[in-house]
Amino acid sequence: MAEILEVKELDQVVVRFSGDSGDGMQLAGNIFSTVSATVGNGISTFPDYPADIRAPQGSLTGVSGFQVHIGAGKVYTPGDKCDVLVAMNAAALKTQYRYAKPGATIIIDTDSFGPKDLEKAQFKTADYLGEMGIDPDRVIQCPLTTMVKDCLADTGMDMKAMMKCRNMFALGLVCWLFDRDLQLVANFLKEKFAKKPAIAEANIKVIQAGYDYGHNTHSSTINVYRVESKEKVPGRYMDITGNKATAYGFIAAAEKAGLKLYLGSYPITPATDVLHELSKHKSCGVITVQCEDEISGCASALGASFAGALGVTSTSGPGICLKSEAMNLAVIMELPLVVLDVQRGGPATGLPTKSEQTDLLQVLFGRNGESPMPVMAATSPTDCFDAAYQACKMALEHMTPVVLLTDAFVANGSGAFRLPDMAKLDPINPPYVPEEMKGKWTPYMRAENGTRYWAVPGREGFAHILGGLEKDNATGAISTNPENHDLMTRLRQQKIANIQVPDLEVDGDVQDADLLIVGFGSTYGHLRSAMDDLHAAGYKVAQTHFKYLNPLPANTAEVLKKYKKVVVAEQNMGQLAAYLRMKVDNFVPYQFNQVKGQPFVVEELVNAFTEIINK
Repeated sequence: MAEILEVKELDQVVVRFSGDSGDGMQLAGNIFSTVSATVGNGISTFPDYPADIRAPQGSLTGVSGFQVHIGAGKVYTPGDKCDVLVAMNAAALKTQYRYAKPGATIIIDTDSFGPKDLEKAQFKTADYLGEMGIDPDRVIQCPLTTMVKDCLADTGMDMKAMMKCRNMFALGLVCWLFDRDLQLVANFLKEKFAKKPAIAEANIKVIQAGYDYGHNTHSSTINVYRVESKEKVPGRYMDITGNKATAYGFIAAAEKAGLKLYLGSYPITPATDVLHELSKHKSCGVITVQCEDEISGCASALGASFAGALGVTSTSGPGICLKSEAMNLAVIMELPLVVLDVQRGGPATGLPTKSEQTDLLQVLFGRNGESPMPVMAATSPTDCFDAAYQACKMALEHMTPVVLLTDAFVANGSGAFRLPDMAKLDPINPPYVPEEMKGKWTPYMRAENGTRYWAVPGREGFAHILGGLEKDNATGAISTNPENHDLMTRLRQQKIANIQVPDLEVDGDVQDADLLIVGFGSTYGHLRSAMDDLHAAGYKVAQTHFKYLNPLPANTAEVLKKYKKVVVAEQNMGQLAAYLRMKVDNFVPYQFNQVKGQPFVVEELVNAFTEIINK
C-alpha cells in the first residue's frame, strides 16, 4: 500500500461489488444499500448479472456485479462509474475495472489471483495490475479467502460453507470504509437467517473481521468516506426493489378496493420475483398460481376478474406475445385486468437478464382488431408501487385491461422507499351495477363516462354471459350487425380516451429552455441527471417524462410544441418518438436511441444533448 490515498469529501459515492455468480455479490450489495437507506441516505442500485445459470468459476462470462449509489440527498441513477470497486477474483477485475473512475479505490482478494485464476481471466503476465494500468497505491490487496478460513476455523463449518462467507468479509471492509454501523448489518442477517442462527452468527463474525482488517491495517493510509444525509423525512423506510414495490402496489390496490388479489403467472426473467413475493402474502388475501404457460396465466387472471377479483398477470416481452389473445378477450369482455410487462432485451430470448424499453409498440398495438388498452410505465424502483396501484385503479374503475411497463433495470434495482399511509392512498371504486337496475340491466349498459357496469357472478337478478364474440350493445346477445360492431368499437375506444390522467410536468427552464428532454419509464433518473449536468454547464434545458402512454396526458401537444428543440431519448430504436409523431401534428423531434441492454450513461447523454443544443 502507498502511504497516502487521496481524501474524498463527497456528497455521493458509488460502490460496485463484483465476483463469480456464486460469490454473493447481490446479497452484499443489497445489505449495504439497505443499511445506507436505514441511516437516511438516498440510494439507487443496479444488479448486473449474466444469463448463464452458472458459468465456469473464474470465467469472464460468469462475473456478477451489483452497483450501489448512495447520496446525502436524493440520487436518480446507480451512477455511471464507481468510486470503490470490490473484485473478488481476477475475472471480476478484468471485466469490471472499466466501470471504475480514475483513482477509484479497488479491493481485491489476492487469494483469487493465482496462476490458474489469471489464466482463466486471460491475463498475459503475473503483473495483472500493471497489465491493466492500475496504480497499486489505489488497491487494497487482501488475502481475503485465507482470512475467512482463519476467522471460521473454530466453527466446525466445512470448506464450502466457509467460502460462502467471503462476500461478508468484503462487505465488512466496505462498511469500515464508509463508517457504517455493523449492528444494522447484524440485525439484517439475523432476520434473513432467522431459521439458521449459526449461519447468521458466522456471517456476522466474518463481517466484523473484514471491518477490523480495514481499521487495523489501513487506518493510517486510507480515509474513511462519510455521506451524511441532508434531509430526513420522518417515516418508516425500507430498501425496496422495483419488483417487490410492484407486488406491494398490487396488494394495496386489492385491499383498498375490498377485493381478493389473484396472480396468474408463468416464471420468466426478470418478472418472476413478483410471483415469488406475492406468494408470501396469503394472509392478505392474495392467491397466486404458477400456471403451465403464459396463455393460461393471463386467461386464469381474466377468469378471476370475471368472478369478481382483481386479476393480475406478470411476464416479460416474450410472454406478452403469448398473452395477446387473452388480452384481446379482456378488451371485448370489458373486464379489469392488469398485465405487468417487465421488459428485457430481445427479440426472442435475446438478453434475458438485461434491460430495454423495446415493448412499447407491442403493448400499444400488438393485438388483432381495434383493441385499445391503457399503458403505463414506472419511472423508478420506488415508483413501481404507485404505478402498480394506479394501474389497478384504472383497470377496476374503467373495466379494462391495463398494461404496466417496467423493465429489468427498475425491477431489479432498488431505492429507499417510505412506507405509505393506506388511508391516504387514492380510493378505488369499481362501477358495480346499481341495485335499482335489477331486472332491467344488460351486460353492456354503461355509466356516464362510458364504462360498462360490473355485475359479479352470483349476484341475484344479474345473471349474464360474456365472451369473445361481439355482443349487441342493447341486449348483450351475440351480434354480427355491421352498425352494432362499429358502435361497440367506438364505445370501447372512447372509454379509454375518457380516462383522466395527470398532465405532463416540466422541470428545469420551463419558460425558455433551448432543449426539452423527453423520455418514458425507467430512464427518468438518467435524463434528470443529464439535465442537471447541462444546467451546471450553463445551458437552458427542460425535461418532461411520460408515465402515462395511453391515453396520453391532455397537455402533451402543448408541451412538446412549446420548445425550440425537443429530443426523445429511449432505450429502443425510436418507438416513443414514432408514437408521438403519430399523435401530435407536425412534431419532429431529435432522437437519442441506444439498445445495449444497459442503463444510459449520463455523460453520453450530456454530450449528445450538448451537440443538439449547439446545432
